[in-house]
Amino acid sequence: MIPVPSQVRIWLAVGQTDMRRGMQGLALQVQETLGRDPHAGDLYVFRGRSGNLVKIIWHDGLGMSLYAKRLEKGRFLWPSPADGTVSISPAQLA
Repeated sequence: MIPVPSQVRIWLAVGQTDMRRGMQGLALQVQETLGRDPHAGDLYVFRGRSGNLVKIIWHDGLGMSLYAKRLEKGRFLWPSPADGTVSISPAQLA
């Protein structure tokens, strides 16, 4: 589990994301699509089309990190694409 400080906001990018994107591509998506600053210290979580892979980007003040998790069975539950982002708590991320 990622040790996330309690004051960090966590944002889910609803809908599907091209999982071929790396750190720079996802940071650009945060800026252009979500209208947020990827270097502000928030965590951004993206899910692929199949639902078994998520990528998380986070700038901790020193540099940008990219985390990925792929499920062998099942899918990550995800909100409907009605909104561009959804905020969740660190406990919900776990």
